[in-house]
Amino acid sequence: MSDNTTLTDVIMPQLAESLVSATIGKWLKQPGDPIEQYEPICELITDKVNAELPATVDGTMAELLAEEGQTVSVGEIIARIAVAGAAPAAPAAAAPSPEAAGGSSAPAASGTAPQTHSAAARPSAPAPAYDAAAPMRSRYSPAVQSLAAEHGINLVAVPGTGLGGRITRKDVLAFLASGAAAQPAASAPPAAAPAPAAAPPAPPVQVAQPDMRDELQPVRNSGLHLSESPKIPTIEVERGRDGMSEYLIDVTPIRNTIATRMRQSVSEIPHAWTMIEVDVTNLVVLRNKLKDEFKRKEGINLTYLAFLMKAVVSAIKDYPIMNSVWAVDKIIVKRDINISLAVGTEDSVMTPVIKKADQKNIAGLAREIDELALKTREGKLRLDDMQGGTFTVNNTGSFGSILSYPIINYPQAAILTFESIVKKPVVINDMIAVRSMANICLSLDHRILDGVISGRFLQRVKDNVEGYTPETKLY
Repeated sequence: MSDNTTLTDVIMPQLAESLVSATIGKWLKQPGDPIEQYEPICELITDKVNAELPATVDGTMAELLAEEGQTVSVGEIIARIAVAGAAPAAPAAAAPSPEAAGGSSAPAASGTAPQTHSAAARPSAPAPAYDAAAPMRSRYSPAVQSLAAEHGINLVAVPGTGLGGRITRKDVLAFLASGAAAQPAASAPPAAAPAPAAAPPAPPVQVAQPDMRDELQPVRNSGLHLSESPKIPTIEVERGRDGMSEYLIDVTPIRNTIATRMRQSVSEIPHAWTMIEVDVTNLVVLRNKLKDEFKRKEGINLTYLAFLMKAVVSAIKDYPIMNSVWAVDKIIVKRDINISLAVGTEDSVMTPVIKKADQKNIAGLAREIDELALKTREGKLRLDDMQGGTFTVNNTGSFGSILSYPIINYPQAAILTFESIVKKPVVINDMIAVRSMANICLSLDHRILDGVISGRFLQRVKDNVEGYTPETKLY
């Protein structure tokens, strides 16, 4: 390592206020690999969602201090990046920031809190004092980074209201709404010049970072593909005396969370369930009529789930109590209808959320379903994608199921499953006809919902689904 090479610590960020640790899922960079700023260097697994950790500087991966599968506490160093040449100028600009902004100024926009230390600079390195003053200020979530890059916002100028001075997504949106984002972006380079104690070249580099991220974003790769054998869970083979083998699979944080929430759901919620049979013949005709044109226009498949979700959302409008949670001494009815969509992967089930689903038409719901399903299976869900759900819909019919008893997505009041469409002989006006039929199953929290209201809700869903005609519009 040359004398002018600086090592930058990569620290485990706090991806959400409730998270105190994360697991290294997979290292995307190995020692000796070149790294570009904002390029993902590893995948992090939490009990809520997977996330990529981007680099804060250009350089070369020097060493990995945490192994794949290791759970690391927030704030611990997990790797070091070697930065050569003029790169050490960036930490110099961070030195006067605590004096000018009370220690709340952040370095590069990233999910890590870099601390720069070289053999020559260690005695006077300002990084420890900076972290002590604002430990969370420089730890940006992927959602914050993405939003800042999209609007060209320099996160150094955004006030943070989160834990430890951390900048949240709401802070970025408030900063954007205030109109302060455009002015600093245009005037940042000349405004940075008067700073007497800072290295002059550093501020313009920070302002340019969002643009660099935009250029890099299209070629970013999650590094995780379903065709690969993931590092987690690991499988161990234990041989008994008789020569038989047992396969031991490590419980991942996501699987542990699923187990915890399912146990909490069945132990705290008095489950009841009911089912109704629906004639979807008209829906099948409608979808077959529109699916090819929709595929050409939108580039995605038009599934039955989008029609069902529209029918469910319309029924929830008529029966708002379905959109509620139990709060011991009261029942909280949610104003927004945010539909959690159960999406299965090879090793887990995730429930990303379609926000304000009642404000979307069938085509809009179809786009949201396709986008969230793709992000789930590619491991690219953000924490924001998983939060705020008020009612869950699951398409168990995609597996050929005709009847199921779903477990409620705690703490919601109900979950609905759409079963497989099967052609059956049905009696209509004392005559037998072959119709496309499907079962819709509803599990309900009996503390909140009773048979009458649940039955009426299911009947309304049935009426909405059977009300589709070949003239129904998608937009």
